[in-house]
Amino acid sequence: MSGSSNDAAAHRPGRASTPRRRALLGAGVLAAATLGFPGSGVSDSRARATLPAPASGAPAAESARPLLLQVLAHPDDDLYFMNPDTQRALAAKVPVVCVYVTAGEADGVNRIPGQPRPAADHEAYSAARHQGLRQAYAALLGLPVFAAWRTRITELPGGRKAETATLEHQGRTVELVFLNLAMHTLGGHQAVPALWRERGLRLRTALAAGSPLDSAQSYDAEGLLSVLVGLFARYRPSLVHTLDPDPDIQHSDTRTRIRDSEQPGYSDHGDHTAVALFTWAALARWADSAVGGPPPFAVTAFRGYYNNHWPKNLPAPVLAEKAERLVPYGAAPDWACGNPAGCGDYNVGGDRPLRNRKGWVRATHHRHPGPRLALAPGGRRLTAYGVLGMRAVRWQEGAEGEFGAAQDLGGGPLAPAVGFAALDDGRHLLFALRFSALDPGGGNLREIVLLEQRRPGGPFAAWTGLGNPESDPERTRRVGVPVAVTAPDGHVHLFVRDADQGVSTRVRTPDGEWSPWRGLGGGPVQDGLTATLTPDGAIRVYGAGRAAVLQWSPEGFLPPPAGPVPAGAIAAADGRLLYRAPASEELFASRGERLHFPGYGPVAAEGPYVLGRDLGGALRMLRDGQPVPGGPGTAALDGAALVADGKGAAAAGLGPDARPWLWRPGRGWDSAGISGAVGTAT
Repeated sequence: MSGSSNDAAAHRPGRASTPRRRALLGAGVLAAATLGFPGSGVSDSRARATLPAPASGAPAAESARPLLLQVLAHPDDDLYFMNPDTQRALAAKVPVVCVYVTAGEADGVNRIPGQPRPAADHEAYSAARHQGLRQAYAALLGLPVFAAWRTRITELPGGRKAETATLEHQGRTVELVFLNLAMHTLGGHQAVPALWRERGLRLRTALAAGSPLDSAQSYDAEGLLSVLVGLFARYRPSLVHTLDPDPDIQHSDTRTRIRDSEQPGYSDHGDHTAVALFTWAALARWADSAVGGPPPFAVTAFRGYYNNHWPKNLPAPVLAEKAERLVPYGAAPDWACGNPAGCGDYNVGGDRPLRNRKGWVRATHHRHPGPRLALAPGGRRLTAYGVLGMRAVRWQEGAEGEFGAAQDLGGGPLAPAVGFAALDDGRHLLFALRFSALDPGGGNLREIVLLEQRRPGGPFAAWTGLGNPESDPERTRRVGVPVAVTAPDGHVHLFVRDADQGVSTRVRTPDGEWSPWRGLGGGPVQDGLTATLTPDGAIRVYGAGRAAVLQWSPEGFLPPPAGPVPAGAIAAADGRLLYRAPASEELFASRGERLHFPGYGPVAAEGPYVLGRDLGGALRMLRDGQPVPGGPGTAALDGAALVADGKGAAAAGLGPDARPWLWRPGRGWDSAGISGAVGTAT
């Protein structure tokens, strides 16, 4: 969150696409690193698309231990937008490192509700927000809020330095790293967005009151990138949390936009977007340059002010837990914290986050939703596809019911979730959203890419670019995660959420030819689409709209099915739809079934099985409406996958150590113990 800032970055959404322009990217294939984005009409050197890395099939690296590194724009972005995911990781004893890029000093006014506006003091406000963070994380660790932290100066690449604070309790550790870039330029504009856009710009840091640092520093875009890469290399995270690099186009009147601190035309604060772009660019550079090959990390990007525009998805027990974490961050002027600059961000203390009309605390949305693994049934053993180190990887199930070593399939830099379809002859198709250009002051493009297997069970051909349903470079960034389904006639139907928040499609014929992109209309819909076959073989796409479940066929938008407003993604199995309503812990089933499955977030469904999170964040399974004993035995990341056949069910996903887990109920797992090592191909 931005604090008191109401400035906005100078971004404007692209023009609405015409059907002809939306089809231009249909035949795009990335043939050389010097080509522009296929079909976009962008040939300027500032928008070069890179060639996807080939599928080597070589062993991919595996993480040695779990560590979560979060890159935030402002103090409290983690508390507002990343919880409960962060606190679930801490509860699983995953070490957490938080990197705050800006000082959070905003206009320097630490407002005390109900009292006269105090004088601006940028150094004090920054220090007060840092103090609030220390109090919040002390409480998360189970310590008194005024617990003593160990502070020090940390050396960074390029001779830069940062203030760092560390706290440990009962095997759990939190480390806070404050880069403290100023939030505004001398002209009053948001500084980090300007740093991303403008080559040659330099920004100074803002000192926080009481900091061990005694002088300001200077950053340009390359300096910030190198510092982030250096931090990734130092901590070697297995999991990275960051913000949304490509927020939705969101038109609103000027008064609403300024009051809500949103950048013109988009549903987020400009600092959030810019810091996310720097983070993704640094991750891509780290993955490309790390000694020993791409490091094995998973990434989750979190939506920000988007939460204000869509139904809230946290039920009361989870919301209460999340909001409680903001109480020690906001604190109050009468707290005896011992920090002369202030004890927190007073304007968000107490129950004010729950009373705020913006509702940011009431939801947690991921930018790239969907299963972390795509499961491909094949005979007696499963094959799983996912993304590690921003590259596609493949795992295959071994004889003992565990996943073997990861195989590198290239394609990077990719977003975290992939789409999958199997051809009639058994060959696999893997779809991904690719950051095809990501450069400060230069190109910033996205593309859907495809990896096709040469023969069943065999190697893969080269990655192919499938373009983008959008042709305007800014609009290419707004597309969603691809989903696909194979029809009974052998055609493969690919679907993505487009920049207009509707659905666009391409179709592969049985002989391998792809149609152009075509818009299906409808919307607005959240990302996290579900593409499925109905019991009679018809193709349907389901998504969460603002007022109803939305559905499409390959021919176009269909009337919404009956049911309550959905809070998130829709599961479809055997002709029934399952999802949670806003702020509800109960699971709705479209055929009137009564499924007692209190929890939060989307569920997966296959045959008689349903997989989802309980209110404590643990994955649980139902079969025919009855609880299945056990669980995966690890703290699972968002988006678990489920497959089922006549022999039973299998669930799989990634743990915070970026290793896959596989749970087959009744095969070596029970509610009392775990078969295999947690998180290590279990």
